[in-house]
Amino acid sequence: MRSLFLFAAGILVGLALQAGAAQNQNKGIVGLNHVGISVPNLDQAVAYYTKTLGFPEAFRSTDDKGQPTLVYVQISRNTFVELQPANAQRPPGFSHFGLHVQNMAAATAMFKQRGANVSETRVSPTKAILSNITDLNGIRIELAELPPESAHRQAMERWK
Repeated sequence: MRSLFLFAAGILVGLALQAGAAQNQNKGIVGLNHVGISVPNLDQAVAYYTKTLGFPEAFRSTDDKGQPTLVYVQISRNTFVELQPANAQRPPGFSHFGLHVQNMAAATAMFKQRGANVSETRVSPTKAILSNITDLNGIRIELAELPPESAHRQAMERWK
């Protein structure tokens, strides 16, 4: 009976360790932060997401002429939909998904070591530190480190 107990306990400990190791494979990834959608009419899309769906506008970024280049609506404290105007280079539809990472240098190094196609890091107008991965099907995965001064982090901190 004791050996059966030790055997079962060993299996449970092994499974727990294996699950813990699997979760640490992508150390430094906080989670899915946003989904990017290009829309033919930004004003209509913002009205739909804010009024019809009830997601508050978190922030927006504008160009030097004052035209919006993106609008984030907030689904939960840490989850957003990024709406951008469609254009010739960005047709209407799904454009990318964004992962929140703790440390951009560590995340890009990890993905490069694994053979991912990782772009150079830059700071966006929203003050997020960004890099992109293009997956094998051409899908863009945006990595985003969100320092306290970023519009994303500020919206997350305002969430009630």
